[in-house]
Amino acid sequence: MDKPVLETMNLPSEVRAAIEASGHVIVPESREQLVEMAIGGQQSGFFEVGYDVPERGWVTEATVASCKNGASVNFTEPYMRRRDPNCMVVGDSGITDKPTFAGRFGMDFDEVRQETLDWLSKQDLIVMPFMAGGRDYGYQALMIGPQNAAFFAAGLADLQALIVKDDIPEEFTPRGIIYLAPPFRHTHFEGKQVVVHNRLKDLHEVHSYNLYPGPSAKKGVYGMLLNIGEEEGWVTLHASTVKVTSPYDNVLTIMHEGASGGGKSEMIEEIHREHDGMILVGDNTVTGESIRMELKETSDLAPVTDDMALCHPALNKDSKKLIIKDAEDGWFLRIDHITRYGTDPHYEYLTVHPKEPLIFMNIDGKPNSTCLIWEHIEDAPGKRCPNPRVIMPRNHVPGVVNEPVSVDIRSFGVRAPACTKDLPTYGIMGMLHILPPSLAWLWRLVAPRGHGNPSIVDTEGMTSEGVGSYWPFATGRMVDQANLLLEQIIQTSDTRYILIPNQHIGAYKVGFKPQWLIREYLTRRGSAKFRPERLTEARLPILGYALASLKVDGVRIPRGLLQVEHQPEVGTEAYDKGAEILLNFFKRELKKFLHEDLNPTGREIIETCLNDGTLEDYKKFIPMNN
Repeated sequence: MDKPVLETMNLPSEVRAAIEASGHVIVPESREQLVEMAIGGQQSGFFEVGYDVPERGWVTEATVASCKNGASVNFTEPYMRRRDPNCMVVGDSGITDKPTFAGRFGMDFDEVRQETLDWLSKQDLIVMPFMAGGRDYGYQALMIGPQNAAFFAAGLADLQALIVKDDIPEEFTPRGIIYLAPPFRHTHFEGKQVVVHNRLKDLHEVHSYNLYPGPSAKKGVYGMLLNIGEEEGWVTLHASTVKVTSPYDNVLTIMHEGASGGGKSEMIEEIHREHDGMILVGDNTVTGESIRMELKETSDLAPVTDDMALCHPALNKDSKKLIIKDAEDGWFLRIDHITRYGTDPHYEYLTVHPKEPLIFMNIDGKPNSTCLIWEHIEDAPGKRCPNPRVIMPRNHVPGVVNEPVSVDIRSFGVRAPACTKDLPTYGIMGMLHILPPSLAWLWRLVAPRGHGNPSIVDTEGMTSEGVGSYWPFATGRMVDQANLLLEQIIQTSDTRYILIPNQHIGAYKVGFKPQWLIREYLTRRGSAKFRPERLTEARLPILGYALASLKVDGVRIPRGLLQVEHQPEVGTEAYDKGAEILLNFFKRELKKFLHEDLNPTGREIIETCLNDGTLEDYKKFIPMNN
């Protein structure tokens, strides 16, 4: 690396020493250079990423195929093809509710940190500056990793804002650094995914000991932003956002939050249709009956965010609506639902004919062929990988909104299982629930991970993604994040809150149709404000209000999809059993927040739930503007 480039960077002395000791260092001059390196050079069609591991020899971690439309990355172990929810540990001794490195591994992280730097000092390195959180409101950051893992760097460069060599500021002081050392997975951590967050003074380190970028290049950067926001008093929300214009020129901005698999990416997608143009609303899992509808015109979508919404204080000064901006330069799109040609023509076109080569993961791409996003790699014969991905730069997406936007509606998505008389479950949510602000806060505390999550390694039963649904990526305390979210809700009183399930509504398998149809319905109305006579209290108070009736472009939605207890296959008895499951889940999770530092209003809201409060009880805490 040119000495003047290194001299512009204000780095810890031991980090600088490791870079200087490397035999060959590249600071990327362009995105094109990174993609070329990712595939092993211009003449390479297939490239193995591997390392010499003591006592094991050469271990291939991933392969990269050079396709006509990008680099197809595949990991040799199915376990490495999605994020392990237990991979994060905190390496420092600061205040945290998260597992610590010392607690999990019985040793201080400083020793392993130095071993990491020693290993990097012996590699040919990529040292890549970027802006964590975007160019306008983000923070200077750096990635240091081996050159043969250039696909990781190229993916990170698309996800965040790459700073090329010629554009590095004269004073470059990284607020965060990602270190990439894949062999440590085998030498130190028994083959498991481990990502260590080490919070130093004015520097957030992310030590990634595996090559799947989900926990590090993606969620590791998210952890940096959450830590910075916790110190400065703001949050980065786990949310997609779309500015929707109806056929009648009504404009509505919807932000959709939720755990992984909760429908964030899908909220900014066009509605999926059948081959005949009809919309399959749902299939009854008991009777086999299908509900189909015709929707001649759909609204125009202008995507704003896909997964991370920056709520920086510089944005939210005087508005009573929440104002957000994308915290990413590219989107880590999960495409498990695209299983055949024609499922999603929008993303099929963008990926088959991209402006620039893309980074694909868990897709069965062959050298010199076109990588097709419906051809997923198999974890085992006949078993598709549930987490195929493509990293989509924002500037590839037509109509994307680059400016800050004010949010009219914050929706929350939950993956729900089928609920029937024979098998009662928590799948009792109707297609749309209107939530008072206090209940909207509770849903963001418990953040159900829900049914059949494709993004992470399987877990049993209903679990919580944690406060904000971003808790798996945070490094501090739950109570601090809970307080930040409550204060944000109180301060943005003109933003409304709704709840939308996906996958199932009672006995019906619905996929993501509810959020697509509700998006159309609300935008045609131009608001989520309803006259009292249009609302009916849900049978379970924590579900707020349901709608008494709903028509989308003149097509009436069956009552059983709005109030699940009216489905003959469910009924009130099965509904109440499911309600008990859901309410007990809430109570179990909410008790974790009864900390002495919890906002007093927040404590009252939680105690209302623990004491089986009514909907009217919840409305008393924060006004629900009608």
